[in-house]
Amino acid sequence: MLKKLIHTIFLPCSEATLLMEKRNADNIFPKENWKLNLHLKICKWCRAYKEKLEILDDILKRKLSQEEKIEMNNSEIQGFKEKVSKNLDI
Repeated sequence: MLKKLIHTIFLPCSEATLLMEKRNADNIFPKENWKLNLHLKICKWCRAYKEKLEILDDILKRKLSQEEKIEMNNSEIQGFKEKVSKNLDI
């Protein structure tokens, strides 16, 4: 009952994922951070999303920090999109 109440009224998953993105890109307000952390404690789906988001951010940061330019052709980009979609079950 408490989990459902927190999900529907306090902080729905749709808002939690937006706050995770916002927190990675910039700082969020302490109240938002508190709500998000509480939501993550009870929601296994959002915790899984957070883990995947952290992995993708880490990969992108490493790629951007490399001095050499990385080029991908269209088939490589499409293959990457398909792998991400498959892992996210979209």
